[in-house]
Amino acid sequence: MSLSRTHILIAAVATVVVAAGCSDDSTATHTAEHSPTTTTSAVAGPEFNDADVTFLQMMYPHHAQAVEMAKMVPSHTQNQQLIDLAAQIEQAQAPEMREITDLLTSFGKPAPSAADHDGHEMPGMMTTQQMTDLDAAQGDDFDRQWLQMMIDHHQGAVAMAQTELANGVNPASRQLASTIVADQEAEIATMRGILDQN
Repeated sequence: MSLSRTHILIAAVATVVVAAGCSDDSTATHTAEHSPTTTTSAVAGPEFNDADVTFLQMMYPHHAQAVEMAKMVPSHTQNQQLIDLAAQIEQAQAPEMREITDLLTSFGKPAPSAADHDGHEMPGMMTTQQMTDLDAAQGDDFDRQWLQMMIDHHQGAVAMAQTELANGVNPASRQLASTIVADQEAEIATMRGILDQN
């Protein structure tokens, strides 16, 4: 009797150990199988949306016109404040245009051009006649026109960037929009200060 009971006890313990071992293996396998799926799901998401594309496609020609206006300054005025500000605007926006091109290309979209504003309603864009009138002005008259036009132009860019921040999803596009808001609002304040001096 004593020997039989010992055999039964050993068999029972072995069964429990085997069952526990199978359970542990099963749990480990389940976790290993599902961990990669969870990780992939966490990093997956929209790389860009229509708001990002529209913002970049519109901002490129918008920047191009600002750079064109900035390039006029040295030959139209002796005002050193304007000359310095125009150089600052060109130095900021020309690299941003290259960044815009790179982003659109990475999205599989065509590289933008300065003429891409056709069909888009972009706030702050000057008409061909306004640009012609500005180019014909000199001295104080040029200074006043340029400052007023560039303030309007910057306000349009800020509005477009704020729309991107509200609706866009691409981190790089949103970072560019944040930079545009900060830089151009500061330049608007500077331009208003120069206008008040005159």
